[in-house]
This record gives sequence, C-alpha cells and structure tokens, in this order.
Amino acid sequence: MQKEETKRSCLAVILAAGESTRMKSSQSKVLHPIGNRPMIAHVVDALAAAGISEIALVLGRDAEKVEAAARHPSVRAETYIQNERLGTAHAVLAAREAIAKGYDDVLVVFGDTPLLTQTPLQDARAGLAGGSDVVVVGFMAADPFGYGRLLVENGELVAIREEKDATPAERAIPYCNGGLMAIDGRKALGLIEKIGNANAKGEYYLTDIVEVVRAAGGHATTVEAPEEELTGCNTRAELAFIERLWQQRRRTALMLSGVSMVAPETVFLSYDTTVGQDVTIEPNVVFGPGVTVESGAVIHAFSHIEGAHVSAGASVGPFARLRPGANLGPDSKVGNFCEVKKAEIGAGAKVNHLTYIGDAFIGAGSNIGAGTITCNYDGINKHETRIGENAFIGSNSALVAPVTIGDGAYVASGSVITEDVPADAVAFGRARQENKPERARLVRERNAALKAARK
Repeated sequence: MQKEETKRSCLAVILAAGESTRMKSSQSKVLHPIGNRPMIAHVVDALAAAGISEIALVLGRDAEKVEAAARHPSVRAETYIQNERLGTAHAVLAAREAIAKGYDDVLVVFGDTPLLTQTPLQDARAGLAGGSDVVVVGFMAADPFGYGRLLVENGELVAIREEKDATPAERAIPYCNGGLMAIDGRKALGLIEKIGNANAKGEYYLTDIVEVVRAAGGHATTVEAPEEELTGCNTRAELAFIERLWQQRRRTALMLSGVSMVAPETVFLSYDTTVGQDVTIEPNVVFGPGVTVESGAVIHAFSHIEGAHVSAGASVGPFARLRPGANLGPDSKVGNFCEVKKAEIGAGAKVNHLTYIGDAFIGAGSNIGAGTITCNYDGINKHETRIGENAFIGSNSALVAPVTIGDGAYVASGSVITEDVPADAVAFGRARQENKPERARLVRERNAALKAARK
C-alpha cells in the first residue's frame, strides 16, 4: 500500500492595510458590510472553507476592529501592522515573520474581495503542488480596460502587463490579473525580496514576482476563476455592486434548495439567514442578521425580520416587523402592521393587525385583537406580559406590564389592564362612557375666539 502523501501546509496573507481613501469613510473599507457582515469576514470564510487555518493579517487603520471582524473559530490569525504604504510586495513583507515559519504554500489575498470562494484558492494551491513557483489567479474580463493582462505562452505566465504599458495587441487580451496569488512557501521570501521599485511611484509591486521567478529559471502559471469572485471594492458604488452580486448568489442558492420567491430581486438576505424548504417569500422582504424560517412558513410582502425565529407553517406580514427575540410558534400568525420584540408567540396564536407585542409570552391558540399593545417600559425598566393559552384580547387594549392573563381569559375591547386576570375570567378595564351635551360646540367657539384674539 502506497504511503499517503503528507498534507501541504499553507499560510494565507490577507492584505487589508489600505487607507480606504476612495471609500470616503471614517472606517476601514474591509469593515463595510456585505450581507450584514464585514467584507473581510467573507474572505476568511472562503479561506476556512478551503481548509486553510493559518492567516497573517496585514493591517493599518482600525487594526483592532479589523482583527475582531476577521476572527473565525477554525482559523488562527496573527496581525502585522504595515506602517508605510510602499506597494503590495512591501505589504506582504510586513508578514515576514509568519512567512519565514516555512509553510509549503503561501497565498496572498485581499480583504476587500468578499465574493471569493474556496475553489480559486484550492486551484492555485494545486498549481504549486504541480511544480509551479508562483500561480496567479486570473479571469476572463467582460471589459478588460484598466486591468493588468496575463501574458501566457505554452502554459507559462510570461508577464503581467499593466494597461498603460501594454501594446495594442496585449490590450486586446481579455485574460486579466485577479490579484490573488499563490507562492511556493520555501521560496516566497527570497522571491519577494528581489522585487525592486524602479517605477514611477517608487513602490514594490507583487506582480513583478513573475519576472523574478522567470529570471531565476522558475515556473509561473495561472489558474482561471470567475470574474465575479475576484471583484474588489474601493468605492461606495462598488460596495453596492458587490452587495447586488452577493444577494443574487444567496437568493439563487435558496431557491435551488426549495424556497419560493415571488420577486427574488426585491428580497434582501443576511449572511446567516436560514430558510427551510417550501417557504414562500413575497416581494420586498428584508432579513437582518440572526433569522431562521422553518419549512412551510410564509413571509408576506414588505416585512422586516431580524434576530427572529419563525416556526413551521407560521405566517408573517404583510408589513410586519419582527425584532430580535421574536419567536413564532408553529402555525402562528403575525399580521399586517404588527411589531414583535423579545416575545414568544405560541402555536396557532394570532396577532393579526396593528399591534405591538414586546417582552411577552402568548400562549398557544390565543387571539390578540387589533390595536393591542403591551406596555412593557416604565421609563426605566422593561417588564413582561404573560398571556395564557386560548385567551382573547379585545381590540385597542393596553396591557400594562408586569401583568398575567390566564388561560381562556377574555379582555374586553378598549381595556387598560393593570392587574392580573384569572383564567377564564372576563376583564373590563375601562371607564363608563359619559356624554357631555353641547360641550363640543362650546370648545369650538372658545377655540375660534382664541384664534380671533391672536389676529
């Protein structure tokens, strides 16, 4: 039996030290969210999915925040600060200490490419395992203008030619540099250190490593990836473009898993949105972080859901808002213009319309009438409302917490409930109606006199 080949070790160097000048932002661009998650976290996810567990973060501004955003349970990351900005090769050498540990493979990726997946990373490493000293990840550009062209001859990468230096024939080449690169870990430091800065800006460009490798008699090759995966972000407009691509990818994945979307282009998902099979999502629905929707539920149009759990067969909306801590039981309903926060809605319970339920527990089968509110805040503390099973709360009722309404109880419409209601009791929490004859006319006349006096 042949001995199993030893697994190759790998270090990923993430470059994220840029000043984010074009982003015009008070924070590092890699902290800006895609799918409600910092874009650098998406890059780390791709690395982890590719089986890479060692990362060197090359950071500048907001280093502590970026370091926190890049944390991943299966990845060990070390941070290196790049104090000067002297080009991409100079940035990689900021992680010299990590590279010098002697990994088989060194991957160089950028923190602003949140659409990256594991496949190009694995393909680039396979190129190193096949004997290449450097593997550059490229893409076939729909519009190559502005990109460095990959000049390949007989399977070898001859050079990376920048747009301004390219001949007309070279500019016609659609195969472009995606920035991501894999380098033989045993040679990485020696190769990068040989890169010079004889250029207009006096900077050290990692792309020059191709010439260094070839001058030393080594091999440089390429692997191809979809253009979308290598899309970087420098401006707010590009951030919006990447968000659109990311949303399209996630919507497609959900629909292929058995989720129905009436107008998918109007549904917005978060990185951790979980939706079960046979769920229907109507137009103009927004999912914030922390949402799980179980099989068979229906999310009606114009609903906003964040930090909530929607159980099987439940119905939400239209125009409903579920805030963090909302937990809807099986076959329950939260209808139009309702808001639920930190509340349990029992199986089959109905909160149909124009209602606020906060810091509450509603038992199975109960019905909450239109305009009902749980008065959960006294100006200092939050208090809980508990409603038992099969209770009925009449329209326009105010439940002043802390308060408990027992199983099967009935609260009359328009009531203000300040005391507990026993099981199966009927509560009338309202004053007796009193009519004041002619009072409305007198009020109108007084107001008219006051207006005339002010003139």
